[in-house]
Amino acid sequence: GVCGPAGSSPQPSLPRQACCSLPPRHGGGRGAARGTARMKLVRKDLEKDNAGQVTLIPEEPEDMWHTYNLLQVGDSLRASTIRKVQTESSTGSVGSNRIRTTLTLCVETIDFDSQACQLRVKGTNIQENEYVKMGAYHTIELEPNRQFTLAKKQWDSVVLERIEQACDPAWSADVAAVVMQEGLAHVCLVTPSMTLTRAKVEVNIPRKRKGNCSQHDRALERFYEQVMQAIQRHINFEVVKCILVASPGFVREQFCDYMFQQAVKTDNKLLLENRSKFLQVHSSSGHKYALKEALCDPAVTSRLSDTKAAGEVKALDDFYKMLQHEPDRAFYGLKHVEKANEAMAIDTLLISDELFRHQDVATRARYVKLVDSVRENMGTVRIFSSLHVSGEQLGQLTGVAAILRFPVAELSDQEDESSSEED
Repeated sequence: GVCGPAGSSPQPSLPRQACCSLPPRHGGGRGAARGTARMKLVRKDLEKDNAGQVTLIPEEPEDMWHTYNLLQVGDSLRASTIRKVQTESSTGSVGSNRIRTTLTLCVETIDFDSQACQLRVKGTNIQENEYVKMGAYHTIELEPNRQFTLAKKQWDSVVLERIEQACDPAWSADVAAVVMQEGLAHVCLVTPSMTLTRAKVEVNIPRKRKGNCSQHDRALERFYEQVMQAIQRHINFEVVKCILVASPGFVREQFCDYMFQQAVKTDNKLLLENRSKFLQVHSSSGHKYALKEALCDPAVTSRLSDTKAAGEVKALDDFYKMLQHEPDRAFYGLKHVEKANEAMAIDTLLISDELFRHQDVATRARYVKLVDSVRENMGTVRIFSSLHVSGEQLGQLTGVAAILRFPVAELSDQEDESSSEED
C-alpha cells in the first residue's frame, strides 16, 4: 500500500515561535492538562525489510505533532474524511452533498498548524472509491479519536521510536510554569514534545503616584486574580509534579503570597494541598522565552531530574559549557559531528526532530544513520523537539551538535563549512 518514491515537494517549515494553545482536555475534570491517555497503537504490520503499515488513533492535540513527524511525502495514508460529491436525482436535477468516506492517499504535502495543532494532508487517491476517482486530489484533516493507517516503504529507527514515545503513558506533561512580570503572565505546560502556552494574561497596571497607590494596587490585585484563575483552569494537579513561578524582581513572591492568602480565605483545598509543588525561580521577563533560563536553574533541574524536558535543557547547557571551556570536545554542524562519530568520540548527540522531516530521502537517511551509529557506539542520543524552547535554540546551531568523550583537535582546526552548506 505505499505509493511511489518520495518526491521533492517541500514541506512547510514551522514558525520559529511555534506553540500550541490547547483547550482543556475533555473528560479530564477541572484544570485538565495531560492525563495518562496517549496515542493508541491499534495495529503494527512490518515486514523483515521494515516495510509495512501501522494503525494509530490520536487522542489529543499533541498527538497531531507526533503524527506530523511520522508523515513523509510518498507515504500512503488511509483515513476517514469528508468529501463533497455531486448527485443526480431521478428527475435529472444535480445537487451536492457532503459525505463521509474512507480514502487512501499518496501523500504530497503536509501542513501542520502549530497554533491550532491541526494537521492537513493533501495527496492523490490511490484506491478505488465509489465517490472519488483514482488519481483525484483530496485533503484529509486528521482528527482526534479517529483512526488512520500509515504505510511506508521503510520504517526507520527514528520513526519507530517516535511511535513508542507517542503511545507511552509515562511521557506526560508533569511540569507547568507561570512566567510573569507586572501586567503580563504566560501559563505554560512543558510536555516531552513542546512548550504549550495554555493562557496569556495581560492587565494594564497604572504607575504608582505619590500619595495615591490605590489604582496601581487594585490593578495588580486584578492581575494576580486572573493568573490564579488560569492556573486552576489549565493545570491538572494530579499529573503535574512541579509548577515553576518565574519572574524578575519580587513579582513571583508577591503573587504567591496573594494566591495562598486567597486560598486560605476561600478554603481552596486544590491550591492549599498542592502548595509544595510551587517553586519560585528568577526569569528576566514574563515572556514565554524566559522559560528556558528558569528551567536551567539548579534548584529546578534537581527537582525535575526525571523529566525529558529537563534532560534536554541540561544536555544543551552541558554542550554550551563544553564549547566554552573545552571547545575540542564540543562540535556542531553535520560534517564535524559525522567526523567525530567516525572517531567513535561522541558521548551525547543532540539532534532536532526538524532534521528528520527533510524531504530528501538521502539527507534524512544520513541523519538516521548518524543516530543509529552513535547508539551502536554506546553514546546517548537526545532528539529535541523543534517546538520546545531548547529545540529552537539547538536549531540555531544547525540542529545537530555533540559532546565528545575525548578531544578531537584536528577537527576543530578545520574551517566549519558544514553550517553554511546545510542551511
